[in-house]
Amino acid sequence: MSEGSRQTEAQADTPAPAGRRAVVVGGGLAGITAALALADAGLRVTLLEGRPRLGGLAFSFRRGELTVDNGQHVYLRCCTAYRWFLDRIEGAALAPLQNRLDVPVVDVAKPEGRRLGRLRRDPLPVPLHLGRSLAAYPHLSLAERAAVGRAALALKALDPTDPALDDQDFGGWLTAHGQSARAVEALWDLVGVATLNAVAGDASLGLAAMVFKTGLLSDPGAADIGWAHVPLGELHDRLARKALDSAGVRTEVRSRVTSVSSNGNGTWSVQVPGETLHADAVVLAVPQRETYDLLPHGALDAPGRLLDIGTAPILNLHVVYDRKVLARPFFAALGTPVQWVFDRTGASGLGAGQYLALSQSAAQDDIDAPVADLRARYLPELERLIPGTRGAVVQDFFVTRERTATFAPTPGVGRLRPGARTKSPGLYLAGAWTATGWPATMESAVRSGVSAADAALSALGRPRPSRLFAFEEAA
Repeated sequence: MSEGSRQTEAQADTPAPAGRRAVVVGGGLAGITAALALADAGLRVTLLEGRPRLGGLAFSFRRGELTVDNGQHVYLRCCTAYRWFLDRIEGAALAPLQNRLDVPVVDVAKPEGRRLGRLRRDPLPVPLHLGRSLAAYPHLSLAERAAVGRAALALKALDPTDPALDDQDFGGWLTAHGQSARAVEALWDLVGVATLNAVAGDASLGLAAMVFKTGLLSDPGAADIGWAHVPLGELHDRLARKALDSAGVRTEVRSRVTSVSSNGNGTWSVQVPGETLHADAVVLAVPQRETYDLLPHGALDAPGRLLDIGTAPILNLHVVYDRKVLARPFFAALGTPVQWVFDRTGASGLGAGQYLALSQSAAQDDIDAPVADLRARYLPELERLIPGTRGAVVQDFFVTRERTATFAPTPGVGRLRPGARTKSPGLYLAGAWTATGWPATMESAVRSGVSAADAALSALGRPRPSRLFAFEEAA
């Protein structure tokens, strides 16, 4: 136990000084956000994380001379909460946005020289901003492009908050609105799988409508893509910890909470091995299964619903070549198992050659496949997609697997997602899986942390920090 921990343990049995205390359990984006917000409001905050680092499922690790992200994470201009988070930790310049949406899409089934299409926007009002791109998109027929336009207008008319939409599947809606299997593959799933972590037939229409309305049909620049140009650990661990320290948060890693209990007098006790912390507010910012295990009796009407929220995997394949093989920073692919390919050379610290990361969402079929099988399957696909790989030497090939990367956005999941407040005063929930209205994204995680902090501060009669993200600013 650290000296700071021994001091806190000694203080735990003495009366608390004036002021309110909060404990945040979980050091992912949701927990970091909640801790910063509560500290900015003047609370004495302790953040507890069981892992040896912060960042949750958006982190980095060392592999030889490389600094590797566990998976490729991107955000969009419409992700206003995550953009606020980057500003709050002084990391926005390290994860810039495109000036204008531009997604290269390569169809490997077409002859070389005719494989490239692009999804990009013009500086025009919605929906004209995508009109020229859609009209010229070579991966759909003229009739399919016209049908996509009609479906987009119908989608724009939906209300994503309508509970009836949550019970429908997106794939069925697309079929009913004239979308061919090719249109689903080459457009709707191209975007939807990456953002929802599910194919259209497995996704809630409510969540899909939210994604497409907010990202593509709300503001001309809403879908501009941003991503970290440094390792994620630089943002979500080092800079986040620096911000927490500056805010006065006590941050403890390798501290796994074993129980959370009410003291019956409006305060709470949080137990970690060798220490009990007392608090006026507790935020559980951990995955749904861990939340279920820590919830005290009566905190939710139907806590078993948390266990009914399914999970979905993401697989990431990492390939290091002896030379540069790809000129663009990323692209999406059709006609191949490969989904999205990103150049991570600069961010990883690789001095020579090129490092590509393949991000494979909704990866149920491949998530447990042996590395040798994945190598045999995907390296030939990269040779089909990227001519420069055909004479290059593969210096390293490795895999990262997140078997429970996100909650599964299945029809009906909306009714299972709890809000920030529980029935136990002083206990709050956060996490991308809670009822944010968003799918399981970094944006959803940050929003959930803000919601939990708002609920706690309201109950404690504390004013909201002026620097905290305001939901009315969202697109």
